[in-house]
Amino acid sequence: MRERSAAGANAREGAALAQAYSLCESITRERAGNFYYGIRLLPAQRRRAMCAVYAFARRIDDIGDGPLPAARKLELLAEAEASLAPLLAVGAEARASPDRAAAPGGDPIVLALVDVRERFVIEPRVLAELIDGVRADVRGVAYEDFGALVGYCRLVAGTIGRLCLAIFTDGAGTDAASVSLADDLGVALQLTNILRDVREDAEAGRVYLPAEDLRRFGLDDLAGTLARVPSDPASVERLTELVRFEAQRAQEWFERGMRLVPLLDRRSAACVLAMAGIYRRLLRRIADQPQRVLRERVSLPAPEKAWVAARAVVGLAR
Repeated sequence: MRERSAAGANAREGAALAQAYSLCESITRERAGNFYYGIRLLPAQRRRAMCAVYAFARRIDDIGDGPLPAARKLELLAEAEASLAPLLAVGAEARASPDRAAAPGGDPIVLALVDVRERFVIEPRVLAELIDGVRADVRGVAYEDFGALVGYCRLVAGTIGRLCLAIFTDGAGTDAASVSLADDLGVALQLTNILRDVREDAEAGRVYLPAEDLRRFGLDDLAGTLARVPSDPASVERLTELVRFEAQRAQEWFERGMRLVPLLDRRSAACVLAMAGIYRRLLRRIADQPQRVLRERVSLPAPEKAWVAARAVVGLAR
């Protein structure tokens, strides 16, 4: 009787976990406009793990970007951080007990993350760092210099790079140099996001570009200057120079971060080449046409993203 009860619990656990991963994959397909092109190149277990990480990151980003008052956002972020408690209880050597499906309080995304934690030894504190980065967004933190901005980028994107590396290596652990390269690649992606969204962020009262850079180009009032585009040619010129300057910086971070690719197995390398390739192509478009980000959000059409992903696979095969 006891064995039958245990078997039933295991079956329920397996069904709950399968549903949790299915939800995470659905969220990733629908919301990860750039990342999913690379994620789908991975083997099934790694793909599912990446989707779980993305689904949680999407939840955190949605809190930060949503319409709620700042105080309520901070409450929700605290609740999200508390929801990670089941991950802290997972041992690296042992599987969790059969009733672990109930441990995260019925939260399917956290349930999937618990399984990822067991399989790939991801660090819960890295997810907590991601939440810290979004807290900075909610509080309207500004960045005086580029070093401070890089610190923020490491929280909201370098963390994802480190989690991806753990998944790519099946939790085997990597040397400090590889972890640093994954972190650098995350910074490059976030810098690209900041340039892509510079106008809409400024309109929402968020300015990520370093204050010292804005002063350097005579753009102390970034939102006000953007509002004068395109009627003020002088403002357009200063903004154009600023965007090119920051795009060059982002490119340098990509060059460092892409040194990670030869250290990965072929399918993980294809995933990185696809995701980073889409962002690098976007960055080149911004650098070549900096005035576009002053009036619209620059993006790549879906066929072009698919072409970049296919090229990554073919390039590695050769």
